[in-house]
Amino acid sequence: MVELLKYIRGYLRIRVWGFSPERFMNLCSNKGILLWNIVREGDGYCMNVNLRGFWELRPIVRKTGTRVAVLERYGLPFFLPKLVKRKVFVAGLVLTLAFWFFSSDYIWNIEVSGNYQITDDMFQSFLKDNQVSIGMRKDGLDIEELEKEIRRQFPQITWASARLSGTKLLIDIKENDAPILTEEKEVSQGTDLVAEYDGRVVSIIVRSGVPKVSIGDVVEKGSILVEGRIPIYNEDATIREYSYVDADADIVMEHSASYTEELPFDYVIKEYTGREKKEHYVNIGGKDWKLPGDRPFQVYDSIIRESRPVLFEKLGIPVFWGDVTHREYLNVEHTYTVEEAKVLLNQKLRDFLLGLDEKGVQIIEKNVRIETKDDSWLLEGEFLVQEPAGARRDTERVVMEETEDKDSREEDGNG
Repeated sequence: MVELLKYIRGYLRIRVWGFSPERFMNLCSNKGILLWNIVREGDGYCMNVNLRGFWELRPIVRKTGTRVAVLERYGLPFFLPKLVKRKVFVAGLVLTLAFWFFSSDYIWNIEVSGNYQITDDMFQSFLKDNQVSIGMRKDGLDIEELEKEIRRQFPQITWASARLSGTKLLIDIKENDAPILTEEKEVSQGTDLVAEYDGRVVSIIVRSGVPKVSIGDVVEKGSILVEGRIPIYNEDATIREYSYVDADADIVMEHSASYTEELPFDYVIKEYTGREKKEHYVNIGGKDWKLPGDRPFQVYDSIIRESRPVLFEKLGIPVFWGDVTHREYLNVEHTYTVEEAKVLLNQKLRDFLLGLDEKGVQIIEKNVRIETKDDSWLLEGEFLVQEPAGARRDTERVVMEETEDKDSREEDGNG
């Protein structure tokens, strides 16, 4: 604080030398003239003195037979006259301050947090329909009404809060995270578990439904493994009706599987020429502005570097600037060597086998070979695997009309 006051009032760096500089400093102290940062240099001293004290030094200099020279000037009294001469700088400073105060009355950024079920696009569309957008004046926004409208438009939102922080509109919401209850079907339509491929049943554990195969059975693709139709019998062992359930079982089948991967002899890679071109742009509100220009190279890729001025970042104004570096490259053809081809194909095979392992597939036997075709390498693999089986399919329903008619006729006869 003291240093700031000194700067506002202004001070000088002076050099004192002559007959008795020590007596000069003593007399200054007696008269209440503040001296600081005193440093001895040769036959004299360098020190700081404020402007008011400097104008009171003349009688002390005559009395002590010393001489005083001004080395440096500091503070606003010396800075402002120079500043006034620089009209362009002053105008820019004034415009900057005016822009700062003017921009602070507007909303330049909208942040929404807590939305999981409601997407950002849905919420942005809602804000647009309610005339809430980037660039609007703060005094044109009714915070309380916006919160009410959010709760009205989105029933899944149980709590909403909106507030202004600088030039940002912050919207916090809380959605109803209770599980959505769905009505369960009173009567199941019934589903079967069917084979997805030809194979042999290795194991089967049924929890619901009627098993139609046993361990060791060889089945074809589409065959029913567990049926969701359960017969209910009469006392005479005839079927009275069927109950339909969703078949549930752990079934493992053994079957053959194949894998094929092809790798062309030749491939293309980028080789950069070292030629580059750079262009600058300004992004305002999500739209890029840059000078028009021709295509930099025939074939190239681009690296974008973007930054945001601290002033606009503090205000939350969506203004960015950056540059795009275009790098020329050539598409150069190369040919895989035998070793490179084997490494790549084996890596693809490992990825395939890893995917099978993640699905719970156990490999019993495998036979893999790498061959060449007209213009490519070919990896072919034959595998004997055991994996979980049982695709779900709707159960075929049976109507018991004939049985019901027969029972009715028997009752009439007895009567």
